[in-house]
Amino acid sequence: MRAIVPRLLAASLFAAFAAHAATPQPPSTPKRVVSETLAGQPVNDPYRWLENPGAPDVTKWIEAQNAYTEAAIGAMPLGKTLSARIRELSITSTTRSSPTLAGGTLFYFENTPPQPQPVLVAKAWPDGETRTLVDLNKGEGNTAITAYWPSPSGRYLAYGTAEGGSELTTIHILDTKTGKPLGDELPFAGGGTTPQALAWDADEKGVIYARFDAPTAGKPLREFDAYLAHHVIGEPVAKDRVVFGKGYSRVAEYILMEGDGGKSTALLANEGDGGPAEVYLREGAGEFKRVLGHEADVRSASWVGDRLYVVTFAGAPRGKIVTMGTDGKAVDVLAEGEGAIQHVTPLGNGFLVVRSAGPDWWADQYDAKAGFVRRVPLPATGVAIGGVASERGQDKALISYAGWTTPTHWAEYDGASGSLKTIFEVKPAADYSKVRITRVEGTSKDGSKIPVTVIAMDGITPNGKRPTILYSYGGFGIPVTPGFVGPNLAWLERGGVLAYANIRGGNEFGEAWHEQGQKQRKQNVFDDFYAASQALIDTKWTDTGHLGILGGSNGGLLMGAALTQHPEQYRAVVGAVGIYDVPRHETAFANGPYNVSEYGSVKDPVIAKAMLAYSPLHNVKKGTKYPAVLLTTGANDPRVAPWQSRKFAAALQDASTSGQPVLLLTRMNAGHGIGAPFSQRVGNQALSMTFFATELGLGE
Repeated sequence: MRAIVPRLLAASLFAAFAAHAATPQPPSTPKRVVSETLAGQPVNDPYRWLENPGAPDVTKWIEAQNAYTEAAIGAMPLGKTLSARIRELSITSTTRSSPTLAGGTLFYFENTPPQPQPVLVAKAWPDGETRTLVDLNKGEGNTAITAYWPSPSGRYLAYGTAEGGSELTTIHILDTKTGKPLGDELPFAGGGTTPQALAWDADEKGVIYARFDAPTAGKPLREFDAYLAHHVIGEPVAKDRVVFGKGYSRVAEYILMEGDGGKSTALLANEGDGGPAEVYLREGAGEFKRVLGHEADVRSASWVGDRLYVVTFAGAPRGKIVTMGTDGKAVDVLAEGEGAIQHVTPLGNGFLVVRSAGPDWWADQYDAKAGFVRRVPLPATGVAIGGVASERGQDKALISYAGWTTPTHWAEYDGASGSLKTIFEVKPAADYSKVRITRVEGTSKDGSKIPVTVIAMDGITPNGKRPTILYSYGGFGIPVTPGFVGPNLAWLERGGVLAYANIRGGNEFGEAWHEQGQKQRKQNVFDDFYAASQALIDTKWTDTGHLGILGGSNGGLLMGAALTQHPEQYRAVVGAVGIYDVPRHETAFANGPYNVSEYGSVKDPVIAKAMLAYSPLHNVKKGTKYPAVLLTTGANDPRVAPWQSRKFAAALQDASTSGQPVLLLTRMNAGHGIGAPFSQRVGNQALSMTFFATELGLGE
């Protein structure tokens, strides 16, 4: 997530002290009530006027809130020190991410902090010379690479770019041998609402890609109704022809995968976020034919040889694998087993399956007949597996993994011998050997057990009042995984504690774990998080006076529900780019309609009633002693409308009687946080940590 840059905190420190002294109260917010009825209940909305970002009074209100927040944060005593330490810890050795193998060439992102954005590089696998293909590091680095797709032979590369956090993508194509662009630019190619998608033709003379209709006079761009178009390299974009998706779904999302060198193409088509995909197959230049519907509960797939291996959760809560060819016939390959299947990838004549159970991740190897070969010898606990790069028929794969005390490692796994050899690792900026990991367990309202990972320095033991930050997400099947502590060491080395909860809504334990946190069962997510927080108190790590909570996006909704349902439980809350007015998430702002598959529709009376019961904005109560709150948003956010944060901040500022600050920061040249440059990433961490340090008494 993006944030106020650290130089702003440092440069304006003196001015901030003066401003804070002169402005002890947040800016006032007029109430202009709009009344309606939802699920038979009268609902009053006094802040709907804040939904119009172009209105002069809204612009002035945002400016006043930013000034108030910057003054308050600037007056916090540890701001400068923490900002400097976080930046220092963020400058590691060169990092690598998103590896892909194509035609014997390894493609990946490479970043050397404080470089604003990663560069896209290529090297002959495994020991070739590294060549930089795309470098967008100019100015402040506000242009980001959104995704990339090498051609089957590795000769050509398509990549997407977006500006200022908007995520609206333009695809470019270059020749990897010469490094020169081919001149093709494909605009409006997804982003934010609809993920980018692209697949190459077998002859590498064209691509299929996801796109929106271009805006025309009197018809502005609407990031809905995405479809798939075919582009011939060298031809004008105006000649691109539709090959799938016109009329498929207003909230269509696509994943494209080439098989057998581009001779076949698989399509996973979703209607919105969080739901199952339909599977389509296309042979050569033929039509896409549906081979599996929503009833199969498909979540991912991969080509293994000339067959598509599909992960389905129908009748298998932890997932099973079926295989399909272009004839559309499904054959069972691998039954449900231990752990939830996260993804499958080819290896030699067989395949690898990455699995998880709560915070534990591992990878199992299978032969061509789906016979178990061995478990890949990765660390048994405390790490998560990221990308796996492999090619058809090759016995060696590149596995990326990282963990709480393990920065990114790339390992070469030999499926023939079972050996694992580290070929790349990030060198951190400090010593993490004294960081200790423990686990506690919470019990949710319905009896579900919630794992909580607790991280602290050696010698920091439970004393009932450790300044503690609890994080979770709880939605869209996105797991909370072990991730490198990195700059958070600045919190730990001052005696603070970090905690991460595996609550429902994610898929750490399989699709059933996700589904139990969807729609009218969303309250399970909030109950799980409360149970996790209570577990930290029961095990004497902290108390309500020293407990802070953190979440972003869907996790911002989690923060809003947590503080309105249990305001006495937390001392400080940071919510980034969150959803707080849940019944209005379906409005045509940002990607709200894409969330219906996860949250349900307000048009359903049962769902609407459930939404009103937990929607943070609708449960703010006047005269309540709310904890200290910091909300952040980005003016260019394509995923969650910035007015969500504006309305919630206004309501909390009006209602709270605790005397604790309620702050809102709107970043004007930022979005949801995807593709944020180095300075914004560091600044965001400094902002949150400074706020928590002050409110939770870090170092006292």
